[in-house]
Amino acid sequence: MVLFSPSVLTADFMHLGDAVAALDAAHTDMLHLDVMDGIFVPNISFGMPVVASVRKATKTFLDVHLMIDRPHRYIEAFAKAGADSIGFHIEAGSPVEQTLRQIHALGKKNCLTIKPATPAQAVFPYLPLCDMVLVMSVEPGFGGQKFMYEALDKIRQLREQADKLKLPLHIEVDGGINLETAPLAVKAGADVLVAGNVLFSAPDMAARLTELRTLTANL
Repeated sequence: MVLFSPSVLTADFMHLGDAVAALDAAHTDMLHLDVMDGIFVPNISFGMPVVASVRKATKTFLDVHLMIDRPHRYIEAFAKAGADSIGFHIEAGSPVEQTLRQIHALGKKNCLTIKPATPAQAVFPYLPLCDMVLVMSVEPGFGGQKFMYEALDKIRQLREQADKLKLPLHIEVDGGINLETAPLAVKAGADVLVAGNVLFSAPDMAARLTELRTLTANL
């Protein structure tokens, strides 16, 4: 089953509550919250207060993606803010194994994330500790970028390794997911898709989400 995690970064923040309500009404599986600090990535988005506000507005699973420097310093704060899953970048300067275990110790799911230039093999040693691996199919920091098709090879490699180790690993893809690229990512082995513009640009988000589900079913 393919899960969808719409990125609220694409929403109009003046009406964020309305966007969350609309996504709930569309029966999305998760909500993807991109936290950026202006250091690890060049953009700045939001932090714990926005995550806490979204948590109050919905019971939907919150998929928090930390694009911040040395994220281990903030794991507990985001857990308290209401994150259900906390993802961080292998390139961000935190002790990887310790941080993965820290997230689990707080009762949350973890997600290890890689940038486009980082090979899939970089996360292989940590796969037994991971609930999910996120493959960035754009450069992290800004929405609206085009899908990097080389990400498909990394997805295949991760799925093959997870299957070899018999791990129930989720593989998430973030960046440039649309009606064309969603089926390609799923065929490669992804089972969680972050959707931004493809949903928020649609006149009917529920109908578009249904269309995405149909396109990615039984692949």
